[in-house]
Amino acid sequence: MKIHELDVRGEICPYPELRTKQAAEKLKPGEILQVLIDDPLATETIPRWADKAGYLVNEEKIGNSQWKLTIHLREVL
Repeated sequence: MKIHELDVRGEICPYPELRTKQAAEKLKPGEILQVLIDDPLATETIPRWADKAGYLVNEEKIGNSQWKLTIHLREVL
């Protein structure tokens, strides 16, 4: 399993979401994208977009006002 990391800390919306979309579109089945963010708005916009686009997202708080979003393709059964 290949893990890609995208660090968008220090960027404000809409840039974290736009850069996450671009990176996620390159994912192959089984690959994971970990996105590091510090914009609280991105904790809402990125998971909302990901759900609509067919991705699963796990959100983990990793520090004071910092989060790690783990994104991968939703498996089709």
